[in-house]
Amino acid sequence: MDAPAVEGSSPAGPDLARLIRWTTAGGGWRVSARTVTSLTVALVTCDGGEEMDRIVSSDPELIAHVDADPGAGAGAGPG
Repeated sequence: MDAPAVEGSSPAGPDLARLIRWTTAGGGWRVSARTVTSLTVALVTCDGGEEMDRIVSSDPELIAHVDADPGAGAGAGPG
C-alpha cells in the first residue's frame, strides 16, 4: 500500500503516513514530548483520549505537520 500524499505532493514518510491513517480512522493524537530535533506523538482513542500507541520521530515531515496545526490533535478525535 502506498503512503498517503500530503497536500497533493509526494507520498508522506512512514511516521506521517501512520499519523494520517490513525486520524482518518477517527483517532486523535497529542504531542507528549518534544526536543529540538524530535517529538513523541501519543495516538489516542476518539472516545476518551486513552493512549493506544506512540510515534517517536525526528521526521521533518511529521514535525512540520504537527506544527502546522497543533490544535488538530490536542485531544481525542471526533469519536
